[in-house]
Amino acid sequence: MRIILFSVFFISFFSNGQSNYPQDYFTNPLEVPIVLSGTFAELRSNHFHSGMDIKTQHRTGLNVVASADGYISRIKVSHWGYGKALYITHPNGYTTVYGHLSKFAPEIEAHVKKLQYEQESYEIEDFPKAGVLNVTKGSLVAYSGNTGGSGGPHLHFEIRDKEERPMNPMLFGINTADTTNPIVKSIYAFPLDDKSFINGKNSKQKLTLAPLKGGDYTTEIIDAIGNIGFGIETIDRLDLAPNSNGVYNIQSFVNGTQNYELDFKRFSFSETKHINQLIDYETYTTSKKRIQKLFKINNPLSIIKPLVNDGIVEVQDQTSMVYKIRVSDFESNSSWVTIHINGKTDSLAQAETPKVTPYFINANQTTNLKEGRVSVDFYKDTFYENFYMDFEVKNDTVKLHEDVKATKKNFKITFDVSHYNEADRSKLYIAQLIGNIQKPSYISTKKEDNLLIGSTKKLGTYTIASDTIAPTIRPANFSNEQWISNHSELKIKISDDASGISKYRATINGKWILMEYEYKNNTLTYDFSDHIINETKNNFKLIVTDNVGNNSTFEALFYRK
Repeated sequence: MRIILFSVFFISFFSNGQSNYPQDYFTNPLEVPIVLSGTFAELRSNHFHSGMDIKTQHRTGLNVVASADGYISRIKVSHWGYGKALYITHPNGYTTVYGHLSKFAPEIEAHVKKLQYEQESYEIEDFPKAGVLNVTKGSLVAYSGNTGGSGGPHLHFEIRDKEERPMNPMLFGINTADTTNPIVKSIYAFPLDDKSFINGKNSKQKLTLAPLKGGDYTTEIIDAIGNIGFGIETIDRLDLAPNSNGVYNIQSFVNGTQNYELDFKRFSFSETKHINQLIDYETYTTSKKRIQKLFKINNPLSIIKPLVNDGIVEVQDQTSMVYKIRVSDFESNSSWVTIHINGKTDSLAQAETPKVTPYFINANQTTNLKEGRVSVDFYKDTFYENFYMDFEVKNDTVKLHEDVKATKKNFKITFDVSHYNEADRSKLYIAQLIGNIQKPSYISTKKEDNLLIGSTKKLGTYTIASDTIAPTIRPANFSNEQWISNHSELKIKISDDASGISKYRATINGKWILMEYEYKNNTLTYDFSDHIINETKNNFKLIVTDNVGNNSTFEALFYRK
C-alpha cells in the first residue's frame, strides 16, 4: 500500500509541481550559492511566509541581480516589513520581489533619493512605468541588507503570478539541496463536538509519538468515538543549513483513502491571515507550538484540499481504523505517521461544560460590550466561532477573555477619559498588558474629544497608560563643535520606552536631510554622499516625536571640509 501511495503521489507531484512552471526563466538573484534560512509558506506570526529567505553569508552588501528581464514596477522603502524593496515585472506576467535591501543600484538609488528629498520622507512608495527603469536578467539592481522586519542579513525573494499571489520559487527551479525527511515533532487529536471522545476524554489530547527506523513514526493506539480530527507539528531541514523550515505538502489517509491535503504552492495575501484558524491558536498563544489542523472548520484557505468530510474522521463503535499522515518536502522526501484507532464507548468521561458568561459572541453578528467608561465593538465576522466572552472592567482596565481565540480582523476598544484633567488627557494612550509582569505595550490609538479609540486583533487585557517623558536623543559618532571631515555618516541614537517613536525630522543649516531609521538598533543615519551641505560650519537639528506628541529637540554644531 505504501509503495502504491508513494507512486501515485510522486507522479501527481511531478506533473503538477514542475511541468506547469518555466524551469529556466528565472535565475538565482544572488551571486552566491542558494542557502535558505526560510522557505515558502512557512508558518509565521499571523501570516504565511510569502517567499524564500536566502542567506547572505552573515553579510550585507552582496550584489542582488534581476532574476529575469523586465522593468522595475514598484519601489517601496519602509521602516518595517520588507524595509527597502524592489518589484520587477517580467514579460511572462510574473513579478519578482527583493526585500530587506541595504541600498539600490546607482540608477535606482538616484531615482529613490530624488523622491525622498522631494517628499521629505524616508518612507516612500513609487510605481515606475514600463520603460523608465528597465533591467536585464543578471543585471545589478540592489545590494542585500537587513532593513525592515528582518532578523538578520538575508535576501527575501518572491515570485508572484499575474494576480499578485506569491508562489513557491522552487516550482521555477530556484532550489537548494535537500535529502532529509521532514521531522514530526508532535501529534494531537481533537474531539470536535460534545459527543466525541478520545481515550475517554472530551478534550484535546497530545499523543505519544514514537520514531521508527527509516524516519517514520507511530503513536499509541487510541480509543475514540464520534467526530475527531488530528493536528501535526512538523518542520523540514535542508542540507546546507540547520534552520527549522516549512514543509511542502501534508496529506492524510483513512484506511488507505486520502481525506485531506495541505498544498503549499501558492496563496493570496488576502487569505494569509487565516493561518490562525489553520493552526490550533490556543496552543500557539500558550506554548508557541504551531499545530497544523488536518481538518477544515470555517477556514477559506486555498491551500486546504478537503477531499473527504473536510478531513474529519467519523469513528463508530466497535470499528478499527488506520489513520496515516504523509509529510513531504519539495524534493519528495517524506515522513509517515501511523495512528491506529479503536472505536470504543467504554469509560467515557463527562463532556466538558463550556464556561457560560453573560457575554455571548455570535460570530455572524456585530456585538457591543459596554461597562463603565469602556466599550468594545466586535464587528460581524471578527471571529471564526461563537463563544462566551470573559469581559470585566476594573477602573481603567478591561479584560477581554484570554488571547486564545483567533480573529479575522481588528476590533475597536473605546475608553472615556473625560474624568482626567485636560493636561493629563493629552498624554494618554491605550496599551495591552503583556506577559507575567503586565508590561504596557502601545496599540494604535486615536483621540476624539474625550475618547481614546484603539484598534487591535488580539484579545487580552487593555488599559489606559500615560507617557509624559519625551524621547531621548544621543549622538553616536560625533560631539558638539567637533570636526568630522573624515566621517562618511552622521549617526544618532533615539529611543522612547513608553508609547514609542512616531516621527522624526532632521535638518542641517535649515535644509531637510534624509536620515534612515533602523528601529532594531534605534539608530538614525545620514549619509554625507547625499551632498546636501557644502559649508564648513554646520548646524544640525533633530526633532523626535513619540506617539502621544511628546517631542525632544537635539541641536549640535559640527565642522567639515
